[in-house]
Amino acid sequence: MPSVPSSSLAILIDADNASPTVIAALLAEAAKYGTASVKRIYGDWTHDRLGGWKKELLHHSIQPIQQFAYTTGKNATDSAMIIDAMDLLYTNRFQGFCLVSSDSDFTRLATRIREQGLTVYGFGEKKTPAPFVSACDKFIHTELLEVPGEEKDTKPDKPTAKDLRKNTKLINLIDQAIKAGTPEESDWANLGAVGSLINKQHPAFDSRSYGYPKLRSLIEATGLYEFNPSEKHLQVRRRPKA
Repeated sequence: MPSVPSSSLAILIDADNASPTVIAALLAEAAKYGTASVKRIYGDWTHDRLGGWKKELLHHSIQPIQQFAYTTGKNATDSAMIIDAMDLLYTNRFQGFCLVSSDSDFTRLATRIREQGLTVYGFGEKKTPAPFVSACDKFIHTELLEVPGEEKDTKPDKPTAKDLRKNTKLINLIDQAIKAGTPEESDWANLGAVGSLINKQHPAFDSRSYGYPKLRSLIEATGLYEFNPSEKHLQVRRRPKA
């Protein structure tokens, strides 16, 4: 049984730009990266539009932070979340932050946290602006998360090996990561290193967006690569031409 990550995480949620329907799946995803020591959500709770969050906050022990909208056209919620994040950052208690929003206003916050040497995991919809996505170490599109009770026909169809090979952007990304992750004395690259290199270049990369649950299954499905299971760490390389 795999061990639970020991990293301490602060999960900060922008209630105006996140849906309560994905919170259970989101917290399960965050648990892959560490333990949620702080879970806070920011919004104006005097408004009915946030009423859908109430049950989820109680069930998942998420602390609501009240922030009144002092004036029209200004997002006071963002400011409160940013100030709180900086206060938490300087406690030196955390190894990472989960920023839950589809709003580009948190781009600089993500960058600042990373400058401090901490890992930033972003969660947001596919409409999230590219600058915020790129500012995170890893960005997870919430549409890809397993939502309890959601119809499975919303999942992307699995492309065939032929379709995957036609996706030159994907194949080039895999090839470049394998090349960069292959030691001079070997023909094989560590699969874990390949995944890390891909994520560094494209934080929002996710094999689930291609219909495959894991990077290995996606790479394997192309038919262009082979794996070496004899080593302690699974290795991968381009299949030699016949």
